[in-house]
Amino acid sequence: MLLKSFSLTSAVFRTAPQFLVQRRLIRQWITNYVKHLLRDSMETRQDEFPHQVWRDKATALLGLVHTVERADMEGRISPQVFKRVVDTLLVNSILTNEVTDYDLTLEQRNPFTVLVSPTRVCNLRCSGCYAATENALQEHLAFHTFERIIRDKRKLWGSCFTAVSGGEPFLWQSNGKGLLDLAERHPDEYFLVYTNGTLIDDKTAARMEWLGNITPAISVEGFERETDARRGDGVHRKIREACERLRHYGVPFGISVTATKDNWEAITSDEFVDYYFYEEGAFYGWIFQYMPIGESPDLSLMVPPEQRLEMWSRSWDLMRRKQVFYADFWNSATASSGCISAGRPHGYFHIISNGDITPCVFMPYAAANIYDIYKQGGSLNDVFRTQLFKRIRKFQDNYAYAQSDEDVGNWLCPCPTRDHHDLFHQILEHTKPKPIDEGAEIAMRDPSYINGMIEYGRRLYSLTQPVWERRYRSSSPAAGDSAGKGSPDAAACDHAAAAPGGKRPRASPRSTADRASRRSLSRGTGGVPFRQAQSVAHRSDYDRCVRFPKRPR
Repeated sequence: MLLKSFSLTSAVFRTAPQFLVQRRLIRQWITNYVKHLLRDSMETRQDEFPHQVWRDKATALLGLVHTVERADMEGRISPQVFKRVVDTLLVNSILTNEVTDYDLTLEQRNPFTVLVSPTRVCNLRCSGCYAATENALQEHLAFHTFERIIRDKRKLWGSCFTAVSGGEPFLWQSNGKGLLDLAERHPDEYFLVYTNGTLIDDKTAARMEWLGNITPAISVEGFERETDARRGDGVHRKIREACERLRHYGVPFGISVTATKDNWEAITSDEFVDYYFYEEGAFYGWIFQYMPIGESPDLSLMVPPEQRLEMWSRSWDLMRRKQVFYADFWNSATASSGCISAGRPHGYFHIISNGDITPCVFMPYAAANIYDIYKQGGSLNDVFRTQLFKRIRKFQDNYAYAQSDEDVGNWLCPCPTRDHHDLFHQILEHTKPKPIDEGAEIAMRDPSYINGMIEYGRRLYSLTQPVWERRYRSSSPAAGDSAGKGSPDAAACDHAAAAPGGKRPRASPRSTADRASRRSLSRGTGGVPFRQAQSVAHRSDYDRCVRFPKRPR
C-alpha cells in the first residue's frame, strides 16, 4: 500500500538508476537499510506463515544483499549492468508497474515468471540430463513466439523477468537471431540464463555487459573432478575461463548445481562455497537435486532422504555463515512458500522448444501448447484453465499455500511429483496430459518407477515431519535457534546421519591441478573488470580488481 501512495511520477523514478550508479554512498546507505529491515523482520512475529518461514525468507534475501554489497565495494559490477538491473528489477517491476497484485484475491494473483527452453540442442552430453532427448534435437521455438510470450506476460502479469534454459540456450537460433538478439530487442526485460558456460567467449561476455540485462547461471557438478566426470574432460577449465571473462566485463553470474547421491557432500561443503562464491565471484547459486526424468531415468542417483535432510541443514547453515544466496529448489521451499509450479501466484511454468507447456521443468507433462493457444487467439492465462494446472494448484493451496499459520503443511516435502508422487500419479491419471518424451510416458505406467517415487516421499516425510513440527510449527519466534551453532536442526540431522544409508558429511578437497589452474587464471592479463576503465583507474592491475575479502567462517 505504501508504493500505491507514492505521489512521485514515473519520470522521476526513472532517474533512479543513473542517480544510484553515480553515488556509492547512497547505494551503501540503501543496502544497510535493506539489511536492517530484513534482520528486523526475522524477529517480528508475522501472521501469514509460521515465523521460522519468515526467518528463512529473510536469510535467503540477506545472502543476496551481502553478495551484491561485496561486489559493489570491489567494483565487480559494470555501471551499465548496474543501471539496467535497477531500471528493470526495481523501477519497472515495482515503482512504475501498472499491473499489481495488491487488490487481487489469492486465486487471481499472477505468476512471477516463465521458464522458456527455446531449444534442446546442446554441445555437451551430460549423463542423466532431463533435456537430452534425441527426438527433440531439431525443435526450436520461433523467435516471434518467444517475443510474444515476453510481451504477453508483461501485459497480463507485469512480469519483466524471464528464465531461459535448454538444451544450451546460446545455441538457439530462429530466423537468424539468437538469445542476445532477443535481449537487445527487450531492454526492459531481465533474463536469467541456465547455461553450461562453454560458449561464453570474449565477444559474448562483452555483449552481455553492453546489454546489461542478462545473468548466466553456469552449471557445475562440484569441483573439477565431479564436473568433468559428468560433463566431459576439460569442461571445468572452460567454465573457469568463462567466469574470468564475466568478472572482467562486470557481468553478474551464478552457478547451477545438480545434486546426486555421489556429489551432495562436496557441493554443500565450506570449501565449495569459498571457491565458487569468494574465489570465482558467483553472485548466487541454485541446487537442483537430480530428478529421474528424461532418457534413462535412474532413481538410484537421487539424493537419499537421509542425506537430503542433511543437505537441508547444511545449505541453510552455509547461507547464514557465509552470507551468500545458495538456494535448493526443494530444500529451500520455505523461502518460496512451497511449490511454485503450475503458474502459482509468484511462481512459474515451463514452455519447451516445440511450444508444449508443462507445470514445471521437472514435470514433463504438457497441459497445452503455446502455438495452439496463440492460433486460437488466446493468451498465457489460458493455461490456468487446463485441468492439470488446476489440480496442481489445488494441491498447493490445500497442502499449505492457502492455509493459515496453524495449518501450513510440511514445506520440507513441498514437491507434488518428488515428495507426494502417489497424489501426483492420481493427478496424471485424472487429467491425462501429454508426455513430452518417451521417458515421461514410461514413467506414467512403470510400476517400479511409481512405487519407487512413492516410497521415497514416504521415507522423506517420516524424517522431516518431526523437524517441521519442532522448528516451524512452534509459536516462539526464537524457535529456529534451538538447534545451536547455526544449524537448523542439528539433532534431527544427526539422527538422519545415523539412519540406514546415512553418514556424516566430509568435504571433497580440490585437486592440485584445480588449484594450479586457478592460480594461473587469477594472475590475469593486466585488464580491468569491465570496459568503463575510468571507474577503477585507481587500481593498478586486474588481480587486485578481483580480490575478495576475508571469508566469513
